[in-house]
Amino acid sequence: MPLPESFLQELKMRSDLTELASNYISLKRKGRNMVGLCPFHGEKTPSFNIYTENNSFYCFGCGAGGDVITFTMRIENLDYIEAVKFLAERAGLNMPEESNYDDSMANLKKRIYEANRETARFFHRCLYSPLGKEGLDYLHSRGLTDKTIRHFGLGFAPNDHFALSNYLRKKGFKDNELISANLVYKNKSGNGTNDRFYNRVMFPIIDVRGNVIAFGGRIMTDQKPKYLNTSDTPVFSKSNNLFSLNNAKKNQDRTLILCEGYMDVIAVNQAGFQNAVATLGTALTSQQASVMKRYADDVIICYDADEAGQKATQRAIGILRRTGLNIRVLTVPDGKDPDEFIRKHGDNGGAAFYNLVNGSFNDVEYQLSKVRKKYDLKLADQRVKYVNEAINIIAKIDDDVERDVYSSKLADETGVHTESISNSLKRVRSKIKYSNRKEEFRKIRTNLSGREDKINLQHKDKPRATIAEEMLLSYMVNHPEVEQYIYSRVPNDSFVTDFNKKLYGYFVNRIEGGYEPLTSLNEDFTSDEINKIYSIVNKTIDKNPTQQALDEYISVIFEEKGKLSKEQIANTSLDEFSQQINNLKKKRE
Repeated sequence: MPLPESFLQELKMRSDLTELASNYISLKRKGRNMVGLCPFHGEKTPSFNIYTENNSFYCFGCGAGGDVITFTMRIENLDYIEAVKFLAERAGLNMPEESNYDDSMANLKKRIYEANRETARFFHRCLYSPLGKEGLDYLHSRGLTDKTIRHFGLGFAPNDHFALSNYLRKKGFKDNELISANLVYKNKSGNGTNDRFYNRVMFPIIDVRGNVIAFGGRIMTDQKPKYLNTSDTPVFSKSNNLFSLNNAKKNQDRTLILCEGYMDVIAVNQAGFQNAVATLGTALTSQQASVMKRYADDVIICYDADEAGQKATQRAIGILRRTGLNIRVLTVPDGKDPDEFIRKHGDNGGAAFYNLVNGSFNDVEYQLSKVRKKYDLKLADQRVKYVNEAINIIAKIDDDVERDVYSSKLADETGVHTESISNSLKRVRSKIKYSNRKEEFRKIRTNLSGREDKINLQHKDKPRATIAEEMLLSYMVNHPEVEQYIYSRVPNDSFVTDFNKKLYGYFVNRIEGGYEPLTSLNEDFTSDEINKIYSIVNKTIDKNPTQQALDEYISVIFEEKGKLSKEQIANTSLDEFSQQINNLKKKRE
């Protein structure tokens, strides 16, 4: 049984999306709407819109859309019922007792959290038992104190394929719960399970609310993979989480140090820097960059000094810049990683690392210094190559003042006239702007063509009908008073595309039943379908319907309905085809 309509309407009325979203992102007013950088993907130009008239959102960059419940689900990684409970508690509402709502996923996630917490305790106890001696010796050899080990809850998975699963079964956990948590997996025979982690030093991954959501483990032998991480589960996604963000979020100066791995983060933390985080066995993602943006204004990239680390740094700069974060790059000398560097300096490791932090370059200076090392500036031809590469870097800076500063520095450094550099910059920036406009045009053309529409699969073959249908749907939802006018002229089966036909019937039934059209979308449609629906609904959020506009869209739908599809043409006899042509001629007359 779904949640009562009256409860959901009351919940949404008490939950202002602008107020809620302001806890995660900065918003500015633009006409009737609020705009900001999207929290669900990395971007530099705001494309995230909150429509205050219907308390909904839509991002023109990534296509995410929905209401206040959908936003909460996405931003807090909650399922539907969890998000409703979250908002109800925030609004001072009690969940309706008479409803038998489906909270099976919420219950499963609760059990996974409990299993992970019990697992972390088990691994930590094993570390300080005879079973974990090898793991504890390893951590001590890496310079970690017992205080640091306890702070991060580090542990050890015994060299036994069944130790954890046997322990958790005794605690009352079922195999399906442990499989869902990715703590065990079914063996090849299918008759039992094996532990996912064994003979590994274990690093619990904890979210910002203090839940153990996953684990990383380092093997004690030469066996591959060296590091093994929890796969994605109902409570964990590698691309959306960061190691030790639960510690780093407490930092007051809104600066994060981005490291490559667990040991680097722990070593930096032990040296006195609690604001260190790391990705989870994958390259940095735009989602992780967006998460960092919530807790920081500045990010210091502190990757390994080897070639792979430097390539990763260049990639991270591009991803982080798109979020609007200020970036600095810390270079560890002698090709070492942060962990090695701190241990090498012993008791002075923290002070030595502090000097590296203070001496870190911003991302532009870092990139210019990397290019500069390639050339001998005493030679004219190499100086020209350096200037051209440097101009390509400086041209990507959007801020006029910042770009002018680096142009002047480049001129002073190379002896090239400022005017020459300025002219070259204008040419490069013109190419960049042209390329960006070309890409924007390609996206607009692709959207209009429907080639990338994964929800309405008939969009690409019926673009004209699709647009007309979407406009009628949008007007009908935003102005329910026109529903009778539209429905009296357009029966449900007159819609051309199946998805829009389904939506049409859904909205007609809700409006004629006296219900608000959008209240129950989260219970009736998938996440991707909801994104699509809100992209449709908000097309006319600030437009009033005129009879002329409605009649034009209705006319298009009937015209397109009368056209034969490719499949119909292939299966139509000559006489039927001639009759169809005659019908079209009569309509035009």
